[in-house]
Amino acid sequence: MSSRIDTDSLAFLVADCARLMRAAFERRILVAGLGLTAGEARTLMQVAAVNGSRQLDIACRMGLEPMTVSAFLDKLQARGLIERQPDPLDRRAKRIVLSEAADAKLKQIGKEICAVERDAVQGFNNGLQDELHHALRAFRSNLQNADVPVEMERELRPAE
Repeated sequence: MSSRIDTDSLAFLVADCARLMRAAFERRILVAGLGLTAGEARTLMQVAAVNGSRQLDIACRMGLEPMTVSAFLDKLQARGLIERQPDPLDRRAKRIVLSEAADAKLKQIGKEICAVERDAVQGFNNGLQDELHHALRAFRSNLQNADVPVEMERELRPAE
């Protein structure tokens, strides 16, 4: 039996490309002198994506523990980029909203993301870029809508 992994499989390629893009993003954020870590920049982008989210929702979207996101949010709040506001539906929770100062920082982050994307699609014509974009959106949607296998569902369900 061969234990060789096919590094050209779709799953491997997508994961590897995501890792490489993340590393490129982290380098660009560090070199750009934005005064943010890559984690703080990603957190700010998630707040911007769904302004007014709860901390737990942001952590879920990022695939991080809520306490990790809390530390990023603390730093963003100290820099005046976000505000924590009471949640009208749950007085224990806070909604995370962008401050006016966040707009300029998000534009700077956006420039760095564009540079990473430009490097990643070097040599792709517009048609291929559009096809890749469309395919990845469908890929993401399929994964978001995938059924959880019955075996996993049992493991995830609380004991009765």
